Amino acid sequence: MLRKLLRIERKAAGRLVALDTMPHARWSARDYAGLAREGYGRNAVAYRCVRLIAEAAASIPFAVRGEGGGADAARALLARPNPDEAGHELMEGFHGHLQVAGNGYLELTGEAGGTHGLFALRPDRMRVLPSPKGWADGWEYRAGHERRVFSRDRASGRSAILHMRLFHPTDDHYGQPPLEAAARAVDVHNAGGAWAKALLDNAARPSGALVVTSRDGGEARLTESQYERLKGELETLHAGPGNAGRPLLLEGGLDWKPMGHSPQEMDFIEARREAAREIALAFGVPPMLLGLPGDNTYSNYREANLAFYRQTVLPLARKTAGAMQRWLEPWLGEGLGLETDEEALPALSDERAARWQRVGEAGFLTDAEKRALLGLEEIAR
Repeated sequence: MLRKLLRIERKAAGRLVALDTMPHARWSARDYAGLAREGYGRNAVAYRCVRLIAEAAASIPFAVRGEGGGADAARALLARPNPDEAGHELMEGFHGHLQVAGNGYLELTGEAGGTHGLFALRPDRMRVLPSPKGWADGWEYRAGHERRVFSRDRASGRSAILHMRLFHPTDDHYGQPPLEAAARAVDVHNAGGAWAKALLDNAARPSGALVVTSRDGGEARLTESQYERLKGELETLHAGPGNAGRPLLLEGGLDWKPMGHSPQEMDFIEARREAAREIALAFGVPPMLLGLPGDNTYSNYREANLAFYRQTVLPLARKTAGAMQRWLEPWLGEGLGLETDEEALPALSDERAARWQRVGEAGFLTDAEKRALLGLEEIAR
């Protein structure tokens, strides 16, 4: 809402009453529902950023190191975590929650030594249960009238819930999502789209006023019937995209006074582009990958895609692998190794080929040393 401020100035000739409109920006809610609705649900740039990161991070397979039943159980669990999802589908939803909410939750079902299942839980239904010292002692999950409490074993650290969160400087238990940092840019971008739609609905004309004057230039008033007729003609003949360009026929004594600003005056198009680039910056997605015009940070698409994987996707995937390894070890046994299999990424194929060539041409290294540098197993003799 616009707050209206009446400023009254007293002068010798009487009173001068001026009406000033002081607009106050309205921002969308910063809770999970507001971010999901205004950001992911209604903004194409934020939606694409979340999908790009979630799909790219989920496409990086996990490499399970180790032998024995624990490693085999981990491979089976990650390949088919539950009856409804494959491994990459589960991780896509998990990483999507991290981008929108800043928190991701996985639930491990089953007993130690038995068959397990993995399920992603919605962050807005989870609540951290802190201990008297402030550390997370458990979690509460609410879905409708159902309430479940997951506790953590303090001695072993075993818990059925993996809570992974992004860094938040002022919160001990919950993470801050990139979408929250981009929320104001999302609001600007959404408001710009709504403004453009409203302008089209009003025949692409700025707002204005019809002024009635008499023949001698004095004040004049329309009768009630004249007012209603003029109002109806404006709504039916000059509003809406179908009436764009229709000339406004004014009768004697009527004059059109524009009151709004044109898109050029408001620099409206450039403001939307800057907001889109700011959204991409918050997520760590190069604007070139989103098709945003006017961004020449990278010389070509390949460099932008490589920077996206190196600076955004791979750090997130490595963090997830480390968190899942620490979480699964108490359940599947010590010595379980979980890493990201970066050798399988097509986006890094050029870097991989250059590294292989550089190591292969190093004549001062033995074959065993070259294989060790490339992460290959030693050949049994």
